[in-house]
Amino acid sequence: MAAFIAPSKTTLNLLAKPVRTILASPRLCCCLSTEANTGVKDGSEKEEEFRVYEIEGLKPKTTLRQRRQNTKRIPPPRYRSMPTDQDWTDVWPTSSTFNWSVVPFPVRQGFVESSIENEGVVPGKYANLELMKIPNFLHLTPAHITKHCEALKEYCTQWPTALDTDEKCKQHFPIEQVTSDYISARPTLRDPRARLAKIKFCVSDLDLDYHARDKFIRLVGDRYNSQTDEVELETDRCPLKSQNLDFLQFVLTAVYFESWKTEPWEAMKQLSDMEKYFWDINKSRESMMTLLKTIKGTEPKSTGPKLDYLPDDVTNEDAICDLPQVQQYKEAVTDLFNEGEDHLSLTRYKESVKNLLGLKSGL
Repeated sequence: MAAFIAPSKTTLNLLAKPVRTILASPRLCCCLSTEANTGVKDGSEKEEEFRVYEIEGLKPKTTLRQRRQNTKRIPPPRYRSMPTDQDWTDVWPTSSTFNWSVVPFPVRQGFVESSIENEGVVPGKYANLELMKIPNFLHLTPAHITKHCEALKEYCTQWPTALDTDEKCKQHFPIEQVTSDYISARPTLRDPRARLAKIKFCVSDLDLDYHARDKFIRLVGDRYNSQTDEVELETDRCPLKSQNLDFLQFVLTAVYFESWKTEPWEAMKQLSDMEKYFWDINKSRESMMTLLKTIKGTEPKSTGPKLDYLPDDVTNEDAICDLPQVQQYKEAVTDLFNEGEDHLSLTRYKESVKNLLGLKSGL
């Protein structure tokens, strides 16, 4: 038979009281208060309440701190407080990305597809990414260029006083070099178009005779301008402009010395193969000399016009060809064949024949 043990009086009192469980945390267990376990009552607390047992260090202590309010005021854009007489070189001294708060004038950039988007107006400068993409030249205004020139003056020399006219500059420096520099806001400063180099010069400035000049013009081809007598050579085959300039100088030197060479087949050139009319090697010169010698030999017996400008010795043909009347006739005949017949060329030819034969101007 099982034995029955009667509970004590204290145990019966504890069981008779209502027990409430306080769930504070899943990791924390609720336990009876010390007062309930020990049976000691405190007048300040009620007997039905239990305190939560907190393990120190398991849960971090949170302290309520009064959050400090941000009372800092955002200033207005700088362009609103800019004076009208400010120095722009101090505002935008170097190359930089577009900054809307500094630019004091209105700028718009972008594309609007319809009237619904952005109310049909191109976006302004505020927070406009399109303006930040493209390069700007706000650091190269006339005021900036003036300051740059003033800073570079100490490294420059005075312009030579002897080169006071363009004609003198062209006389002492007949070759003109033309290059270009490009400025862009890209990661690299090298522009592929900057390597292009060009030189200009007049063929008359070169020491060439007729044969060398004609051959030089034929070698350069369409790079020669007959109206201005200029040759323009350009290239971009090398990566640097300095290399292209050296290459052009080499080409000019090679063509110059090549034009002075006379090939064996050039001696086989006939009169009909000439590219233009040459009075000295044509029948006109021989006919004129024969006519002048005939007239000079018959002057004492002739009653017609006399050629007083002719010397007594007409056997020296070179001396006769240097006379002004003969030179005038030579130029008139040459222009008549090379330039073509017109009223002016025929009139010049007529006057030259009269002067050559000593005829009256009224005829």
